[in-house]
Amino acid sequence: MDILKQLQQEFQLQPIHVENIVNLIDEGNTIPFIARYRKELTGSLDDQVLRELSERLVYLRNLEERRQQVRTTIEEQGNLTEELQKKIDEAKTLTEIEDIYRPYRPKRRTRATIAKEKGLEALADYIWSQKISTPLEEYAKAFVNEEKGVASVAEALQGAKDILAERISDDADCRKLLREETMREGLLTAKAVKAEEESVYEMYYDYQEPVKKIVGHRVLAVNRGEKEGFLSVGIAVVQEELLKKLERKIIHKDSQTADILKEVIEDSYKRLISPAIEREIRNDLTEKAEEKAIAVFRENLKQLLLQPPIANKVVLALDPAFRTGCKIAVIDGTGKVLDTAVVYPTPPQNKTEEAKKKLMALIEAYGVELIAIGNGTASRESEQFVANMLKEIKRPIHYVIVNEAGASVYSASKLGAEEFPQFDVSLRSAVSIGRRLQDPLAELVKIDPKSIGVGQYQHDMNQKRLGEALGGVVEYCVNSVGVDLNTASPSLLSYISGISSTVAKNIQAYREENGAFLSRKQLLKVPKLGPKAFEQCAGFLRIPQGEQVLDNTGVHPESYAAAQALLEKLGYTLEDVKEKRLKNLSAKCTSQEELAKELGIGVPTLQDILKELEKPGRDPREEMPAPVLRSDVLELEDLTPGMILKGTVRNVIDFGVFVDIGVHQDGLVHISQISDKFIKHPLEAVSVGDIVMVKVMSVDTAKKRIALTMKGIE
Repeated sequence: MDILKQLQQEFQLQPIHVENIVNLIDEGNTIPFIARYRKELTGSLDDQVLRELSERLVYLRNLEERRQQVRTTIEEQGNLTEELQKKIDEAKTLTEIEDIYRPYRPKRRTRATIAKEKGLEALADYIWSQKISTPLEEYAKAFVNEEKGVASVAEALQGAKDILAERISDDADCRKLLREETMREGLLTAKAVKAEEESVYEMYYDYQEPVKKIVGHRVLAVNRGEKEGFLSVGIAVVQEELLKKLERKIIHKDSQTADILKEVIEDSYKRLISPAIEREIRNDLTEKAEEKAIAVFRENLKQLLLQPPIANKVVLALDPAFRTGCKIAVIDGTGKVLDTAVVYPTPPQNKTEEAKKKLMALIEAYGVELIAIGNGTASRESEQFVANMLKEIKRPIHYVIVNEAGASVYSASKLGAEEFPQFDVSLRSAVSIGRRLQDPLAELVKIDPKSIGVGQYQHDMNQKRLGEALGGVVEYCVNSVGVDLNTASPSLLSYISGISSTVAKNIQAYREENGAFLSRKQLLKVPKLGPKAFEQCAGFLRIPQGEQVLDNTGVHPESYAAAQALLEKLGYTLEDVKEKRLKNLSAKCTSQEELAKELGIGVPTLQDILKELEKPGRDPREEMPAPVLRSDVLELEDLTPGMILKGTVRNVIDFGVFVDIGVHQDGLVHISQISDKFIKHPLEAVSVGDIVMVKVMSVDTAKKRIALTMKGIE
């Protein structure tokens, strides 16, 4: 297989771009660096396409390596024919290669291998030839041998049938035929293990759906139901039809051993092929369902991480609880903890007045401008308490409900203990809630992405694959925003292109020993940060108060000379960049191709430089919708059909979106209620963090379910 050609066809790319991308990856360049600073070589492909191509490259290389291993092994066995060589060369997936290799793979002792040891393969071949000159039972007498453990003709024939059953099972073409037919005609079925037992899986207690049509979230749902012991899951097929297809493939028209071969085919299918194919198909369905779920998770996480920071605000963060009280942390505009407390406004203590007095004193003492409330246990009661308290404060203060998923994971982590050794676990959680309102990205990178809680079935998936995918999203977000070299935590720095965890800690140690970085060039003095790592990371690190104004932009040091030549040509200086006087610079560059050629750079690089010079230190998150600020609270009982509300999209799943409308329970907008036009997936219309207008369709107070619509709102 020509891997470059295969990638070119699959991704519909120019051959030169594929070749360049593969070379860049092989040279050790990171995906964020390639996407941002090597656009001329890639045709300006975005981060996600480059990641997919990189993953596919690894798969195809593994495929070629396995192809070579199989070819070599079969050749060493003396079994490699031209026909077999051709099949191996034409195989396009690892499954196909493994099917071809199956007959030649060293086997554990099976009924067939035991029969071969007894010398019955010649009898099997006689049946397989389908032309017999001697009656079969007569012919089989020659194979009866007490010493070899063949006591009768019946035992000899059974051994021969076992050999043939395995031969059919090992035939790659037979398996391919049956796999394709099962995929096309099979039904995924689920039945209750205990029909009388109540569970969330009741809709699957007597369920079936064509394998070719079932959607990913239902595959993952039945998998979980099976894992938890509520469901029995399988694949149903019309066996008679499949056996007939197999018979037509194997049995000749003039076969003299058709009857015994029919027995063999049925045994081979039921005992050897069917269980394996069912396992393979279910694994394939699960893998595809997981990939779709990961894609949704990936997009949700990206939107969550890129939510705009509420910077330079003094925040009072409240981590709600009942028995143990609400943990309070007051944080200044830079994220520094000013004060902490514990109050008990919720049951069972209900010390509302005491809590109010304490919080109002903190608000007054530190000039609190915003209150962040975690959305976990006791959030509803805490929100009601805060809303009532705010009515008694004369100046305007708002509160925001913050998704606290993963805050407890961070609090109990080694990192949490290192950052706040003086606080107990619950107070660290309050600090995390406040800081993730001030800068979601900087705070959320401290938490395993799988614990952030956007998506479905994350605990049921291939954890390695999920971790890689979500890690890639965090890496993309951190690098697309950029970080302040002098304030970024090691957690944040470790996601920057080219910077390992060790180097991130070394950067922090260098800052502590030598003071703030004054230029990007100083990075080369950091232990273990060599020229290659510098090339990868420099453009993503910002120094707002640096000696060189370009150090506070996304312009890479390798392009400083071009950027300065551009400014000079247009009659500007670096001082103009610093004072942000170049807002319409792009409009003055009418002939960009000529200008790029003159500067010795590509047009994409020129366009990126212009964008950075116009808005030095820009934060792309500023373009995202800001969180909804609230000052009063709604009760579930306050909702009535037809009521129109503003809400925040908290989660996007395959069949709809969950929207926070200011009551404790998020409402569901089913996919059919998202848009007037047909959409295949909610992500086509909305993302996590979007601020949307919704209308209440129905409210079930007993089950605490709210049905919403985004349609028909003027």
